[in-house]
Amino acid sequence: MRLPRPRVRIGLPRTRTGQRRAVQAVAAVCTLALAPAAWMFTAAEGRIGTVAQAPASGVAVVFGAGLWDGEPSPYLAHRLDAAVELYRAGKVKAVLVTGDNGRAEYDEPDAMRAYLVKHGVPDRQVVSDFAGFDTWDSCVRARKIFGVERAVLVSQDFHIRRAVALCEAAGVDSYGVAVGAVRDTTWYYGTTREVFAAGKAVLDAAFKPDPRFLGPKESGVARALADGR
Repeated sequence: MRLPRPRVRIGLPRTRTGQRRAVQAVAAVCTLALAPAAWMFTAAEGRIGTVAQAPASGVAVVFGAGLWDGEPSPYLAHRLDAAVELYRAGKVKAVLVTGDNGRAEYDEPDAMRAYLVKHGVPDRQVVSDFAGFDTWDSCVRARKIFGVERAVLVSQDFHIRRAVALCEAAGVDSYGVAVGAVRDTTWYYGTTREVFAAGKAVLDAAFKPDPRFLGPKESGVARALADGR
């Protein structure tokens, strides 16, 4: 004979004090969850705009956004198009492309370089960072390895605030160009992902860990800026 399972009732506490404490606990959890996003918005306040609004900064930093069959994904292509506009407008003289080359068959920076050169940016003005495994790594390496002190950052609207906030924390005076995007599945995924990525961003900015790979300093950006004069 199978005994009946006891019923478990889940609900708000019955006393006013208990209810008040439950509401306070929920409010505290919500506040903690939203705090990282609030930090990002505050850190990037007044530092995001269009290609036309971007200040002349010498260097543009373009973050990787995936490859399709070895070519820049549509989202990455839009970022690179904005970098081409910045170069043509004289806002930047060098473009630092930073992305993932963690395995031989996947090379974001070289694909990004090829796209830029194909669209009119001289090869000598493009600098590749092959160890930009995430946004924090890219920002730290831009400052410590490539000597970038001031830059225009290029990314989609859902990512650009985090990029600006992290590069500022890494010591790069940053202005973000927010590239528009179609509200498709990728956009909604990226927007949702940012909610969770904000927590890591706060920790990165606070504790400033070394990137996955640091390596020796490189003079590519300095040479590109000198050639662009």
